Amino acid sequence: MNKAFTKESADADDEEPQLPALPAGGKNYITPAGYARIKNELLDLIDNERPKVVEIVHWAASNGDRSENGDYLYGKKRLREIDRRIRFLTKRLEIAVVSDPAVHHGSEQIFFGATVAYVDESDVSRTVTILGIDEADSSQQQVSWVSPIARTLLKARTGDVLQLVTPRGPVEIEVVSVRYPAPSPG
Repeated sequence: MNKAFTKESADADDEEPQLPALPAGGKNYITPAGYARIKNELLDLIDNERPKVVEIVHWAASNGDRSENGDYLYGKKRLREIDRRIRFLTKRLEIAVVSDPAVHHGSEQIFFGATVAYVDESDVSRTVTILGIDEADSSQQQVSWVSPIARTLLKARTGDVLQLVTPRGPVEIEVVSVRYPAPSPG
């Protein structure tokens, strides 16, 4: 079929963001801090951001011709983006299972929320914190609990030698240390 005759949706940017995949039957684990961060973002969108944009769109619509009204067009687009983000965050919070890593404080076994130092067979040291899909930030050395490195490390203990499967083949890693946040006083 000739591409000239295919219809492109005017709202192609309105597609729902896909939820990151969870293992079959898996849970969406998240730390209390990660849950609070997502909930705060959701509440800010609902209570602050969305009402401001609705007010701008209402004002712009009252100015007449909407077809060439930049404030109106941009406002409607921004409103769709906000609504899409609100739906996404709401779905994520509905399926979240809050797990406090502090309950494992002092343990040498690796569970969700652990900060793990390990060394590979080339003597390269790395430290990662195992967090939820919605809160892990690779630039902060945080990995999702469903990532290959996290799945290799989970349930291991300090001193264990493990096989990490990588695209270049298996790599031997040794767990050097395991840390958890201290429990909150109270």
